[in-house]
Amino acid sequence: MGLAQTQHRFLVRQKVTPMANRYLVHTAGADGQEGELVAFAHQKRLAFKEEVTFYTDESRRQVLFTFKARQVIDLGATYDVHGASGTRLGSFRKNFGASLLRSTWHLSPEGAEEESTGQERSEGLALLRRAWEFLPYTDLLPFIVPYHFDFTESGRSVMSVEKLFGLRDRYVLDIADPELDRRLAIAQAVALDALQSR
Repeated sequence: MGLAQTQHRFLVRQKVTPMANRYLVHTAGADGQEGELVAFAHQKRLAFKEEVTFYTDESRRQVLFTFKARQVIDLGATYDVHGASGTRLGSFRKNFGASLLRSTWHLSPEGAEEESTGQERSEGLALLRRAWEFLPYTDLLPFIVPYHFDFTESGRSVMSVEKLFGLRDRYVLDIADPELDRRLAIAQAVALDALQSR
């Protein structure tokens, strides 16, 4: 993951399979297309304690990092992110109360004095997404309108995640903070999709 730490933009694409959610994370090329594959994420469905493992590629032979809930299925659970050797990289959590109107997350790098807060940029779009989830049969048809999350700390931009227009779940992760561990940023970006309904 050393090369990826110098990158500021990544493309995240979901692959849906019957028993698991999978995500491919690539660097973004100069032309905006997928570059080098830097991580492959695997999330088992219907687990009692949410966990996502990130590997170097789809062979799933070498673990890069993981995130795992501290508690069994909890709407306000905190998720710890660990490197392949077990070193804690940080954590993130969803602010359940604030998320009733507009999804809000808190991202805490290990050793940092402050956490950054990520929130949906458009309140109107956030409300539209919630209304969409209550309509019948929408679980078969994804919400195709783009939306954005902006993470800031004391008014300073840390990172942003943009869902692209389309039927497939695809995201652009832009990192503004050069010190932010890319593994932690990628974990949070995948969580925005994998855990959004929690």
